[in-house]
Amino acid sequence: MTPVKQLTPDDLASLKNAKTLLENPGLAAKATNLLGAPIEKGFEALPANWREKVTLATESALTKALAVAVRTMTDGKVEPPNDRWHMLAVGVSGALGGAAGLAALPIELPLSTTIILRSIADIARSEGANVRDVATGLACMEVFAMGGRTPGDDATNSAYFATRMMLARSVTEAAEFIAEKGLTEAGAPAIARLIATIASRFGITVSEKAAAQAVPIIGAAGGALINTLFMDHFQNMAHGHFTVLRLERQYGAETVRLAYERV
Repeated sequence: MTPVKQLTPDDLASLKNAKTLLENPGLAAKATNLLGAPIEKGFEALPANWREKVTLATESALTKALAVAVRTMTDGKVEPPNDRWHMLAVGVSGALGGAAGLAALPIELPLSTTIILRSIADIARSEGANVRDVATGLACMEVFAMGGRTPGDDATNSAYFATRMMLARSVTEAAEFIAEKGLTEAGAPAIARLIATIASRFGITVSEKAAAQAVPIIGAAGGALINTLFMDHFQNMAHGHFTVLRLERQYGAETVRLAYERV
């Protein structure tokens, strides 16, 4: 019996939907469709030091998000996530960022990233994950690395599993460190490596967000719209990621990976 046949039809359909979410175009393509103009125009409008600002804002946002991720969250019954409420909240932060431009990024990004993380955790819980578990918190953090390819990626392979493989060692080291010492030493090498690894991917999406908000037609309303798209992107990644993890708990990681490749 092949690995695909071991999954029930419903679970196979769930896996197919997860793959559709995880392997679809990232934020840049969606923003281009939304704006009706190539996002490259936004990159041209950014100031000379925008890369430095994005890098610093990204690492700061992820450091704060990690603290939230490993903090005890309210556990509860498995029920559909409240995606719409989180979308509204991040839209408000985007309106503020859109009105102030790139200068607001160091303030707006940690806020929107934390709201997105709470939404990711809500989705994780809806898929049966224990949100009080440090491993679940780190799995939530992994979502920020998904949905953006780097130039060195192999386009023939699954971006999703390639990202998880890239993160595996850093996540394991961070989990061991947190279990032993908590987050009292935020500058510890294990934590710094995890943040840097995720930031290398998350920064791509943040750069695309900043470029989209720099398009001349964007203002407060446009900033809210782009942030809504930003949230939608990571909610999709979270729905796909935690569907795969739920199926892995049920069928085993290798069976699900092989089925993922075939659907």
